[in-house]
Amino acid sequence: MSDKGRAFINIENVVASATLKQQIDLNAIVRVFPGVEYRPEQFPGLVYRLKKPKTATLIFSSGKMVCTGAKSERQARKAVLKVIDELKRDGIVILGKPEITIQNIVASAGLGGYIDLEKATYGLKKTMYEPEQFPGLIYRMDEPKVVILLFASGKLVCTGAKREIQVGIAVNKLQQILEAKSLITYEGTEKPRLPPLPEKELEKERVKVEQAKSKQEKETPDKKDEDED
Repeated sequence: MSDKGRAFINIENVVASATLKQQIDLNAIVRVFPGVEYRPEQFPGLVYRLKKPKTATLIFSSGKMVCTGAKSERQARKAVLKVIDELKRDGIVILGKPEITIQNIVASAGLGGYIDLEKATYGLKKTMYEPEQFPGLIYRMDEPKVVILLFASGKLVCTGAKREIQVGIAVNKLQQILEAKSLITYEGTEKPRLPPLPEKELEKERVKVEQAKSKQEKETPDKKDEDED
C-alpha cells in the first residue's frame, strides 16, 4: 500500500543500553560462540546478533551492553535478556539482572499532506532549514523532547524519544501545529488522521511528565534566593 495520502507512524529502531555491573570476558564468549564478531584492534566491543528478534547487541568487557535494531521497547528488552540467557546457558558467568534503559527511538511517519517548508521555517520555533545542503527541515520540539525531520512530501523522521508513546504524542502535536498555522495542505476533502493513541499510555506519560517537572523544580534552586544571598 502506498504511503501517499496516508497518515502513519512506524517504529524503525529502538536503542537500549544495559549494565551488568561486572566485568565480562569477551574472549571466553568468542570461544563459546564462534559466530560473534570481535576485533579488539578495531573496536573494543563484541557484536552478538540474534535472528529473533533481529537485533545486534554490543557487549563490552566493562559489562555495558547496547542493543540496536529492535522495533519496540518490549522487543529491545527481550533481546537483551535473551542474549544474557544464551551466554549464561553456555557457561559465561553473569551475576544479577541487567539494568535496561531505552536510550533512543527512531520512527518514520507520514502526515498524508504537503508541508510548506519555507513557511515552516518561520512558523515553527527552533528550526534549521538549508535546502541546498539537505532537503529536510530540522525541528526541535521541547515537549516531548525530540528532533523531527520534516520533508515537503509530508514524510517525517522522529528521533530522541525514550518511550514509544512520546513518538505518537510528538507527531500528533506537530500535525496540529502545522494545520493551525496553515503549513500543510491535503488533497481531497478528508484529512488523513493518525491512529488514535492509547489512553492508558497517554495517562502514564502525563504522570511521568508531571513527576519529572516536580522533581526538576525541587532540584533547581530558587534564583531569587541565590541573588539575595
